[in-house]
Amino acid sequence: MTTAPPTTVRRTQPPHTAGARTSPRKPMRRIHRPSSLAARLAWLIVMGLFLLFFCVPVVWLLLAPTKTDSQIVRDNPFSFGSLGSITDAWHHLYAFQDGAILTWLQNSAVYTFGALVVTLVTSIPAGYALALTQFIGRRTLLTITMLVMLMPTAAMVLPLYLEINAVHLDGTIWSVILPFSFFPFGVYLTYIYFSSNVPADLLAAARIDGCSEWQVFRLVAMPLAKPVIALVGFFNFVGNWNNFFLPFVMLPDSSKYPAQVGLNNLLAASPLFNTSSGTGNQILRPELALATLITIVPVLIVFLFSQRALVSGMLAGATKE
Repeated sequence: MTTAPPTTVRRTQPPHTAGARTSPRKPMRRIHRPSSLAARLAWLIVMGLFLLFFCVPVVWLLLAPTKTDSQIVRDNPFSFGSLGSITDAWHHLYAFQDGAILTWLQNSAVYTFGALVVTLVTSIPAGYALALTQFIGRRTLLTITMLVMLMPTAAMVLPLYLEINAVHLDGTIWSVILPFSFFPFGVYLTYIYFSSNVPADLLAAARIDGCSEWQVFRLVAMPLAKPVIALVGFFNFVGNWNNFFLPFVMLPDSSKYPAQVGLNNLLAASPLFNTSSGTGNQILRPELALATLITIVPVLIVFLFSQRALVSGMLAGATKE
């Protein structure tokens, strides 16, 4: 009996796939729905309006000192005048009260930098103590700091004035420097930085090596806190330089006014804002615009030279490896 040889079964590809070549997958096109296009258009319109709202006054302010007062009123508000008009505006501004604008700028520098030194000397150690040390009443002190930080600055002017008056410091430079130095927001920023970015084990290792608490703070914590020191210093500088109400209340003598309060004197001497100002040595629009720009320049310079430190301070603790 003979057996048939085994048959081999050949597998063939399905008819629909035989000989077919795989083609690369085409990227899917995003279909923009009318609703999404309308939302983007509305967003662009809103942002454009906000941009115009904030940029138009700045451009006008930059161009105003280049023109005379009549040109500001009659000509195109965004036209450039001449450099000679800037010189004339400066001479008129400098002639007001025998160069009072320079005295006001000098006073602002003394008040602001004096308060800045006191703020850094007090706020950085206070934030470090609240974050990395344990003592009785720590939580209560932290809560009080946060509550005072949330209070509006104007609400503190009257109690501060009564306190300064009680110790007979009203009318002096200390009546401005000491309240400017009271900066609970800086204490809170330092507390957040030290509690989230400086490991307690590092400080404990320094203590084991024989460092005192002052050496731990000065040699270990302070070098690590440069970003937050720059951040606290910048916020304190800008806030104190632009502060108007507190020096206006504390200082009765115009020769001790800072620049922001001095601008109020310029407005009072302008017939555009005060009809009873008289006719002698009038302050017009070009002088007011130039004085405003001069008071802005120090803040702009500090901001330009501290950008890197500000960015590192604001991003400190945002990411952890």
